[in-house]
This record gives sequence, structure tokens and C-alpha cells, in this order.
Amino acid sequence: MIEEEAKSIWKGVQEILEYHIIELGEYHLSIYNIIVVAGILLTAKLITTNLSKYLKRRITRNEDPTDGKALALIQIGKYTIFLLAVLLSARSIGFDITPILFGSSALFIGLGFGLQDAFKDFISGLILLFEGDMVIGDVIEFENGILGKVREIKLRTSKVRTRDGIVIFVPNSQLTNNRVINWTNSNVITRFHVSVGVAYGSDTRLVEKILTEVALADNAVHTKIKPFVRFMDFGDSSLDFEIHFWSVEVWRIEFVKSRIRFAIDKGFRENQISIPFPQIDLHLKSNEAKLGAK
Repeated sequence: MIEEEAKSIWKGVQEILEYHIIELGEYHLSIYNIIVVAGILLTAKLITTNLSKYLKRRITRNEDPTDGKALALIQIGKYTIFLLAVLLSARSIGFDITPILFGSSALFIGLGFGLQDAFKDFISGLILLFEGDMVIGDVIEFENGILGKVREIKLRTSKVRTRDGIVIFVPNSQLTNNRVINWTNSNVITRFHVSVGVAYGSDTRLVEKILTEVALADNAVHTKIKPFVRFMDFGDSSLDFEIHFWSVEVWRIEFVKSRIRFAIDKGFRENQISIPFPQIDLHLKSNEAKLGAK
């Protein structure tokens, strides 16, 4: 009796699983097919998530967590597993993609032309991840002057957070083809400068002394490499100077420069050295009109 009930229940379950939701000629899609596809995709998701966590733990334990090659392998592994999952899902529902792959070459050529920018970004992402010229945490500066920290590098785009707290997504091809300054990768200590002009007739050696003392007094200025002053030029309305100094505060360097400018202004005021306004001299020459008698 129990066996007959079990067989009856199993037969009912089979009928539900084999129920055709879609029927197109010889092709049909059953509930069983949908469950299999969902199971394959869910399994792929679990594998990629756990594999990513495992590899990241290994990287953190043994090496630098921003290792580009390891991150590249993780990203490529995710794409490969999901691609296999999609192909297997298509086969499980009886969908043969072989004729499409071999019979749609023109379509794929058209897609190739349309997606060439995306493909270029993909290749650039592999270059960034494998070569390691730019890693997570690096401070970079774009051609337009925007400064930001690299927060994430993916195969197509990278996430950069600016000093204003704005997150921008940058195509990887822009990071490999355009001029991008990597302040972190350049040197541990980087040289910066602040420009200032003083009035003609000022004591230039006193100006040099004040600028040097101001730079040395700031805690962010590296003292092992001494700052120095350059007398740049005789400007139109001022004597132009630059104070050059070294610092490791790349991310907050504008605050350092601001403090130095405040200190320069204070030092000049205490020593009666003036910073002139821009001046333009205009010479007007008038000709006397000669009036002749008619």
C-alpha cells in the first residue's frame, strides 16, 4: 500500500516536472529543464564566490593583497566558469548553439566592429592586472588634473575615488593609452614646489632664507633632502621664486602647499617684503591736430 502511494506520488512529480511550458514544433521547454538551468547557474555562482574568497585569503596570507596577477586569474576564472555554465545550460534545454557559432560569422564580425572599444578595454584590463604598473591603492593623476585613488581594477573598467569623494569608472584603455601619472609608483618621496613673486627692490637673499625656513618648519616636508629655492625670472611686475621640497604626502599635498603659502605670507609681512599686484603700464601718445584755414 505504501509502495503504491509512493509510486503514485513519484508519478505525479514526474508529470509536473515533464510539463511542457513552451512547445515550438519539436522543441519543448519543461519545468525540469528550468530547474536544471537554475541549478547549473546557482552552482556556478557558488563556485565562483567561494573560489574568489579562497584565493583572496591565500593572497592576503602569503603575498600582497593587491597582486595584479592573482586578481587577473580570479576575474578570468569567474568569466570562464560562467561561460561554461551558460553553454551547459543551453545544452541541458536541448538548445544546440553549434550551428549558430559556425553559421553566423558575419554577425560576429559585425559585433566585433561594434564592440571593439569594449574588447580594447578588456585587453587593457589584462595588461593592468598582469603587469602590475597600477594596483589598488595607487594615487594617480589624469591629464585633466583629476587626482584619485584606485579602488578596484576589473577586466573592462577601473574604479577611482577622487579627493572630493566622487567615484568614477574609467575604461581601462584610458589608463593604458593616455598619459596618467602614478604618484605612488613614481617614488616614495616626491618633489613639489610653490611659486611666489616679490616686488622689485626686495632683498632676494632674505626671500630665499624665508622660503627655506618656511619649508623646513612644515612637518610634512622631508628634511633628509633639503628644500631649495630657485630664482626663476624677472617678471613683468615681480621677481619670481619657487620653493622646492620633498614630501610623502601625495594625497594631501594641496593642504601642505596651502600651509606653506600661509607661512610665506606671514614671513613676508614680518620682514616687510611685499607681493606686488600685476601691473600694466600704458603709454598714450597723442598727435596735435593741425587745423588749416579753409
